Amino acid sequence: MLIPPEVDCHDLRAHFQGFRMVAYNSSKSAVLQMARCMACELGGKKIRVNTLSPGVIRTQLAEAFFDKRPEMLNECSRMNPLGRIARPDELRGVVTWLASDASTFCTGSNIVVDGGQRAW
Repeated sequence: MLIPPEVDCHDLRAHFQGFRMVAYNSSKSAVLQMARCMACELGGKKIRVNTLSPGVIRTQLAEAFFDKRPEMLNECSRMNPLGRIARPDELRGVVTWLASDASTFCTGSNIVVDGGQRAW
């Protein structure tokens, strides 16, 4: 029986501290830990569990935010070496890879797609 892999997506706040962000950032860290624990518990059943940590993505929600606060688009764009925020389609490759047979030995991992933000 083929069991599809589990891919949990969250944002980079699990990796950064932030003023007045204790509950939000802690919840993101909890998702990472939960996925690692699930990978350990479910590996024997051939179920893989991984997480994806994207940087700022140009979604409808983000666009609505940037429309109200256009200065934040520039600020978010400067947060990584590529100098821009990501398009949703730029996550397609890593999600496809995680869901494919090409990643059958990948479990308990967190894949970061942030334009190099964590490098800074």
